[in-house]
Formats: sequence, C-alpha cells, structure tokens
Amino acid sequence: MIAADETFDGTFPYRPHFSTAPGFPMHYVDEGVGPVVLCLHGEPTWGYLFRDLIRRLAPTHRVVVPDHMGFGKSATPADRGYWLQDHVDNLEALVLDLGLSEITLVGHDFGGPVGMGLAARHPGLISRVVSVNGPTPLGQPGLGAALAANAAESPWFGWIARAHADGSLGTVLGELGHTILGILLLNGFRENAPTGDPRPAVYGAAFPSRAEVAGAIGWAEGFATGAHTFEAPSAAVRAELAALPALALWGADDRTLAARHFLPLFAEAFPHGRAVELPGVGHYSPEDAPEVVGELVRRFLAETAA
Repeated sequence: MIAADETFDGTFPYRPHFSTAPGFPMHYVDEGVGPVVLCLHGEPTWGYLFRDLIRRLAPTHRVVVPDHMGFGKSATPADRGYWLQDHVDNLEALVLDLGLSEITLVGHDFGGPVGMGLAARHPGLISRVVSVNGPTPLGQPGLGAALAANAAESPWFGWIARAHADGSLGTVLGELGHTILGILLLNGFRENAPTGDPRPAVYGAAFPSRAEVAGAIGWAEGFATGAHTFEAPSAAVRAELAALPALALWGADDRTLAARHFLPLFAEAFPHGRAVELPGVGHYSPEDAPEVVGELVRRFLAETAA
C-alpha cells in the first residue's frame, strides 16, 4: 500500500480520502465541485492513471477516483475475496457512503466491468458512461464469445492461462513490485523517456510485498478459473442504461483488449453512444494520449450537460 501522503514528486498532488464503508480503508481522490465524474482504474494500475484527467476536469466537475481493494493507496485485507463481484461490492459501498448521484462513469480496463456492475445494480445513479479501453458488460449475449476470442489473441491473457496451468501465476505476480515493468510491457505499456521512466516505479510502489499483491493476483486468477461473476441486469435495467449518453475511447493498438471484440459490445449496450478509435494509442490510453483523452472527455461532458 502506498503511503497516503505520497505525491511522487508532485505528479499526484491530490489530498487523500478514505472510506471504511467497504469494510477496509478504501482510498479515493475527491477533487473539484460540480457534476460527479467517477474514474475507475484496472490492472495493475491505480488512480494515478487518471492524474491528468483529474487536473483537467476538476475546475468544472467533482472528480472521484478510488483505488480498488489491493491497489494504490487502498488496503489489501488478507481475509477478503478479489473477484469482480467483490470489487463491485466495494464500489457500491463507497458510492452509497459518499451519496454520489448523477454519476458519469469512466472505466479503464477492469474498471469498465466494475463500473457496469454498479450501473446494473443502481441504474438511477448513472447519467453517462465513458469507456476508456474498458469493456462494458451488461448481459450481452455475445459477451462470453468476445471474452474468449480476445483471450485467445491477447499476450496478457495468454500468459495468465499458461502461468495458471504451470502454477507460476502467483509466484510471478507475487513479485509485482519488481516485475511491474515486464507486466506493463506485456500489456502494451509504452515508455516515454529514453532512460529512467518514473511511471513503472510509481505503479510498482503499490506492491511492496507478496502480501500486498492479492488484488493483482486475484484479478488474473479470476479469469483463469472463471471466478469472476458479471452482473446480469434485467431487460428493464438494460433499456434504462441504453438510453444514456455514452462514449468509448479505444486505443487502436490495444493488444490486451482489442477494439474489434469490445466496441461491438459497447454499441449493443449503448446504441446511441459514440466510439472513437485512437490511432497509434495502446491499452493505457490515458498514459499514451492524455491530451486527446482529456479533451474528448471534456467535450463529451460539455455536449451532454443537462
């Protein structure tokens, strides 16, 4: 767990907040005043991924950015489960504790399914959806086939399957504090400095010991074992959510979650939504193209304001 007051040389200058409503100290950033934008990270990142988006949106919006259990500045309890449904439970508890409503969901990587789980349970709390290289599962009939097809092509999911089969998954991810760059690169992370890119160290700082890697291991193991449970909303809930303004921003070079598998699911869930593929951008699009992502999200919020 990263120290609450750590700013990483001022690159993450946001005051820490914690809620114990989920049953453990869950860290979140809470910046700005106005309509709520709730940003949800994935694997193996934390809220630092959205540092630029926070800066851009906080002048006009209340930007809430939690760290999932086992990631970032949130605790990693040893007696808790780390499947998708557990993260949805935690997010639900946080959102209800903070009294958030009229939420714009922004989900990257597994933050997409976690956010969709919240939306399925509380559709009345959601006003917009933004997918940033983040799947939007809402009970689509083709979800299973899309996940399987993507896993068959993705280097990351291929490694998960092999590592689980040979028993090395927990061992390798258990050293994530040291192996973080390799995992990020496997997912298509792009270093932006000739030497000494500080970002891998920032992301690796969340995993200083084997005991604090339960979140990252759990997310990978859940896919290998089929333990993740996706919410299956009713037809009425799907129809309510389908009417929402929605935007998908997808790095065209994402080799972890390929646009051709997941953008059709987005279009099915949000038939009035808009999808934008970002040329030359990979899986970590907020890192690869922060200006483009920030401007497109800002414009979407302005265009869909009540």
